[in-house]
Amino acid sequence: MQNTNKKLKVALIGNPNIGKSTLFNLLTGLHQKIANFPGVTVEKKTGSATIFNSATGDANYLEIVDLPGTYSLYPNSPDERIPFEVLCDPINEDHPDLVIILADGTNLKRSLFLASQVIDLKIPSVLALNMMDLVQAQGIKINPDELERRLGIRVCPIIARKSVGIEELKQALINHLPVPTTYVYDTTLIKPTLLAGICKELNLKSNYAALQIANHINTLDHFQISKEQQTNLKNLFVDVEYDENKIQSFESLERYKSIQQIIESCVRLPNEKKVSFSARIDKLLVHRIWGYAIFICILFIIFQSIFSLTEFPMNFIDETFTGFINIVKDFLPQGVLNDLIVKGVLAGIGGIIIFVPQIAMLFMFIAILEDTGYMARVSFLMDKLMRNFGLNGRSVIPLMSGVACAVPAIMSTRTISSWKERIVTILVTPLMSCSARLPVYTLLIALIIPPNYIGVFNLQGLVLMSLYLIGFIAALMASIVISGFIKAKQKSYFIMEIPVYRMPRWSNIGYSILDKVKIFLIDAGKIIIAISIVLWFLSSRGPGEKFEKVNQKISQLSSDTTNTQKRLHLESLKLEYSYAGQLGHLLEPAIKPLGFDWKIGIALVTSFAAREVFVGTMTTIYSVGSDENLTVKEKMRLEKDVLTGKPRYSVAVGWSLMLFYAFAMQCMSTLAVVRRETGSWKWPVIQFLYLSGLAYFTSLIVYQILK
Repeated sequence: MQNTNKKLKVALIGNPNIGKSTLFNLLTGLHQKIANFPGVTVEKKTGSATIFNSATGDANYLEIVDLPGTYSLYPNSPDERIPFEVLCDPINEDHPDLVIILADGTNLKRSLFLASQVIDLKIPSVLALNMMDLVQAQGIKINPDELERRLGIRVCPIIARKSVGIEELKQALINHLPVPTTYVYDTTLIKPTLLAGICKELNLKSNYAALQIANHINTLDHFQISKEQQTNLKNLFVDVEYDENKIQSFESLERYKSIQQIIESCVRLPNEKKVSFSARIDKLLVHRIWGYAIFICILFIIFQSIFSLTEFPMNFIDETFTGFINIVKDFLPQGVLNDLIVKGVLAGIGGIIIFVPQIAMLFMFIAILEDTGYMARVSFLMDKLMRNFGLNGRSVIPLMSGVACAVPAIMSTRTISSWKERIVTILVTPLMSCSARLPVYTLLIALIIPPNYIGVFNLQGLVLMSLYLIGFIAALMASIVISGFIKAKQKSYFIMEIPVYRMPRWSNIGYSILDKVKIFLIDAGKIIIAISIVLWFLSSRGPGEKFEKVNQKISQLSSDTTNTQKRLHLESLKLEYSYAGQLGHLLEPAIKPLGFDWKIGIALVTSFAAREVFVGTMTTIYSVGSDENLTVKEKMRLEKDVLTGKPRYSVAVGWSLMLFYAFAMQCMSTLAVVRRETGSWKWPVIQFLYLSGLAYFTSLIVYQILK
C-alpha cells in the first residue's frame, strides 16, 4: 500500500494527440494550475487528485504533472526537452514517484517506443492503453495480460473520452507499483565503463538513464547538477570514443526489434485491414485541391457566424449595460465620484463586455476544430505550402492559435525543432488577427460597412474574414523576407500524429470557452479599468486658462434643454484643452496623413498596453465629451470632421485604422513573451520596428488612395 501521508508525484507522458489532456482532466478535474518548468519558459500543467482505496477507504493524495507530448526521450525541440530532463534527472523537483504512460492502442508499436524508454529508466509505471473502442472497431486483438508480463509493468485498458477504465487506472496508481526489474532493451553493452561512471557520479538507478545523460552531455542546461559534477562527467569522456548520433541510431533500431517481438506476442491484426472512417474522410479533407477549398469554407462559416449569430446578444448587452450606467449615474450624487465611476470605470468596462459573445464564439470554433482532430489535418495540409515561405507544417498551429492570442501561440512554437523556422514563426505570428483585435474590427466595420447581405452572405462578415486573410497573407510574405536574413544549417522535418476524427467533448469545449472568456475579461478588464481611470483624470483636467474658462462656463449652464447644444460644444472644447487632448494634439501631425485625429491618437497610445483597450479608450473619451445617453458606436458615427463637415469615420479612415491595427505590434505582453522565448531583446525590438513600420506605411497608402 502506498504511503497515504505523502503526496505522490505522478508524471503523465505520451505521444501528442492521443488523449493525454482528456485523461489529465479526468484525473484532476478542476484542481489544476499553470506555471513554468524551472529554468525554462515551457508551460507546466499540474493538478491534484484525491483517490480513495476501494478496499480500505484510505485517501491517497497525488500531484500529477502533464508533461509535453513527445515521441521519445531524444529531444528535438524545447517542449521535448522537458520529459527528458524531468524523468532522467533524479533530483529534478518534478521527478516523479510514478509515471502514467499513455499509449494509443491502435498504433501500439509507435507508443511502445516511448513507453519502453520510460520502463528502462526504472521508474514505477503503469501503461494506460487508450482508444480501446477503436481497437475493437478495427478488429485488432490485444492481450493486456501478456503485454503486462512482457513489459514488466501494470497495463490498464481505458477509453479516456468515455471515462471507461479510469477507476481501475486510479486504483492501480495507489496500490504498490513495483520498480521494473527487466529492460525492454539492455544498454549495458554500450560503453559499460562510461555508463557505470555516470551512474555512480549522479546516483542513477538505471543504465539507460546514464546513456541518456551521455547522449546529451553538452546540453544539460537545466539539470540539477553542480559544476563539479559537470566537470567530473566530462572527465569520464576523456579518451573515450563516443558518437552520440551513431549510438542513438543503433539503440533506436535495437529497441524497435525488441518492441516488434513484444507486438508479435501480444497483438493480432485482422486479416483484412479495414479502411477507417477517418481515412475515407481524409481523402477529401486533405486533398491537394479540395482540402484548401474546404478550409476556406470553414473559415467563411466562422466569420459569418461571428457577425450574424452574435448580433442579438451584443445588442442586448449593449442596451442593458447602457441602462445600468444611466441608473448608476442617476443614483449617485453629482460630483467627482459620479464622473469617475460612470465616465471612467463603467465606460471602460462597457466598451469591452459587449464583445463577449463574439469572443466566445471565436473560441468555440477553435476548440471544436482542435477537439475533432481537424486542426492536425490543417497542419498536414499546409506543410507543403508553408515550406515555400520558410516555414513548415508545425508553424500552422502557432499561426492558427494566434487567431485567439499571440502569447500562447508564440509559446507553442517550442514544438518546432528548427531554430530558424521557430524564430520566423515567432516574428510573424502577431500578424495573425487575435481576439483582442476583434472588438476593434467589429466597432469600425459597424461604422463604415452597411449591414447588407449579398444573397445569404453578410457583407460585414465578409469584410471581417478579409481582415483575417490579410493578416495571414502578410504573415506568409513577411516569412519570405525574414527567412532570407536568417541563416541556419539545421535541416527541418515535419512529423505529426494525425488523430482519428471524433465527436467533440462538449463539456471540455464549454470549460475551454468559459476559461478563455474569463481570462480575456479579467486580463483585459484590469488593463482597461486602470487606463480608463487614468484617461478620465487626464480628460477631466487640463493646463492653462482655456481649460479653466471652459470648465467655468459649463458649471454656469443650467440643465435646460435649450442649453444642450451649447453644453455639448463646451464639453468637446473641454476635452480638447485637457491633458489627454494635449497629448492627442502632440501626436496629430505624425498620424494626420493616415486620416487619424487627436482622439484616435490617444487611443493608439493606450492600445500599446493591449489592442482591445482601443474600444475602452474611445468609450471613455466620448463619455467625457458628451452627456448624451448614446453608445460609443452612435457617438462615433455622429462625429464630424471640423474641416469638411463630413463624418469623421469615413470609409478611408475606417480602412486605414483597421489595417493599422491588423499590422501594428500593440501588445506589450507579446513582446515580453518573445523576449523570454528567444532569450534576447534583439528579436522583440526587430519585431516591434518592422510591424510598426508596416502598419504606418500600409495605413498611409490606403488612406491616401481612398480619401
